[in-house]
Amino acid sequence: MTELTFIKAINQALHEEMKRDDRVIVLGEDVGVEGGVFRATEGLYQQFGRSRVIDTPIAESGIVGMSVGMAVFGLRPVAEMEFSGFSYPAAQQLISHVARMRWRSRGRFTCPLVVRMPHSGGIKALEHHSESMETVWIHTPGLKVVCPSTPEDAKGLLLAAIRDPDPVIFLEPIKLYRAVKGEVPERDYTIPIGKAKVVREGQDVTLVSYGASMPTTLEAAEELAAKGLRPEVIDLRTLSPLDFETVHTSVVKTGRVVIVHEAASTLGLGAEIAARLAEKTMLYLKAPVLRVTGYDIPPPYPASEHLFYPTKQRILEAAQQVLSY
Repeated sequence: MTELTFIKAINQALHEEMKRDDRVIVLGEDVGVEGGVFRATEGLYQQFGRSRVIDTPIAESGIVGMSVGMAVFGLRPVAEMEFSGFSYPAAQQLISHVARMRWRSRGRFTCPLVVRMPHSGGIKALEHHSESMETVWIHTPGLKVVCPSTPEDAKGLLLAAIRDPDPVIFLEPIKLYRAVKGEVPERDYTIPIGKAKVVREGQDVTLVSYGASMPTTLEAAEELAAKGLRPEVIDLRTLSPLDFETVHTSVVKTGRVVIVHEAASTLGLGAEIAARLAEKTMLYLKAPVLRVTGYDIPPPYPASEHLFYPTKQRILEAAQQVLSY
């Protein structure tokens, strides 16, 4: 095991998979000579050359469009959007072509590509640099959507995504790139796409989160534990397909649940989980399902962003509300 930052785990996964499989191509704006805006692709150009690490024009639709052709004809492209908020010009390619390729061709073609997107906020960035629009991609049939919160999961899930026969949107929480370190196995390994992780076992209340909100959720769990409570914490890791079974099993045990994410509340993933709990787990609930989320406004400018994102205090208040119901 080696201790790595989140961004270094991403970089290591790309290095190892490009060395293992010469079909893997990395492309995007500044991914080559510069090593990416966050240095996620640092060193790849020098090791693998310009034919496998491609600096593209500033044209997100073109980046994904090129990736479609590469993927259909046997390559394994890993496309980078500099920020998830810059991916909107590529939405037509992702929704109309990438997600539908297997369906459209009745299984004759697949589209095994990965689109890496620095995601969510917390770094006091400018407009379109702090977006949490995962709902768009979750709502698109044919796309898998992944959002890890630890270096170990980041590397294992990225390796799994590159090897997957279908397209994967890989969301990387910007705030965690260098703020989080963790032990990462030195061996080759993957983490299954579509499987959540119970990161803390408990009995009293279930806290469900993913991505950038996970560290805050765990801090809230620690404070609840210090008060003698036993919170259970679930890291979804994969947003689509959603591992609802793990959530269901936990809520059957605890009877109470709080869902945390940075994305807006309306039609966010928390709303989907709440709806499924109402359908499948209603008789086990001892309190209403509560959500702690971003608000239904664009991400604010830097001076106000601390008022927008879920905080430990907001999570604690929601947990106390369901516990005292």
